[in-house]
Amino acid sequence: METKRVVIKVGTNVMTNKDDRIVRPVLESLVKQIAELYDRDIHTILISSGSAIAGKEILGDCTVEDPNIRRQVFSSIGQPRLMRMYYQLFHDYGLTSAQVLATKRDFNPGVHRENMINCYEGLISQGVIPIANEDDATSVSHSMFSDNDELASLVAELTKADMMIILTDIDGFYTGHPEDEDSEVLPEVTPAQNIEKYIQDSEKDEHQGRGGMESKVKIAKETASKDIPTYIANGKMDNVILDIIDGKDVGTVFRKKAEIQH
Repeated sequence: METKRVVIKVGTNVMTNKDDRIVRPVLESLVKQIAELYDRDIHTILISSGSAIAGKEILGDCTVEDPNIRRQVFSSIGQPRLMRMYYQLFHDYGLTSAQVLATKRDFNPGVHRENMINCYEGLISQGVIPIANEDDATSVSHSMFSDNDELASLVAELTKADMMIILTDIDGFYTGHPEDEDSEVLPEVTPAQNIEKYIQDSEKDEHQGRGGMESKVKIAKETASKDIPTYIANGKMDNVILDIIDGKDVGTVFRKKAEIQH
């Protein structure tokens, strides 16, 4: 099936350096690849983390003790800054981007879900790149996504995407810890494979945000079960998105069933 619509999720660990500062060239590379997809008539929906980090860079130390309120403060400050960066980068390629903030209730059946579908379809019909994130400023604990991987999966299902790509800071799903010499990246995962034995080892000492590798694998398998092939790949690798679209051997793909080899 020809790819016409792809959901790409970029995590904070891809966008930042070891000092937790946003690295603009990474965003530039991401936008450049999305612009090329647009030229190929492939529409992209971008799920972007990073608002809290963007806010923390501006505000610095925050005296608010409650971690939930602190998250709201940082995200409220950082979200417009992050969107301004994306807007300028997409504008350089003659493209327009739009912000779509959501809470979990927006995906419940009924008027909220229909409204969300209309929003995405309206933006895509006008050639606009939707950039989605959780509405951290207003979301409460019972309506929070487990992480942005879950948000990406829900958006992929909602918009009937042909593919989902989760960009992280490692090359894919390993058979052990990524730094172990005998660990390898699994090129493909299907429901028939027993990969649970690898998850605990790959999590060891791994620095992740809310969405660790166990979460990514769970979301990738669930999304693939809806007939949306889902990739986990290294977002800091040159042209990783284009390589995936072009069918190159990059990252780990989760499929509903094994691909038939001709």
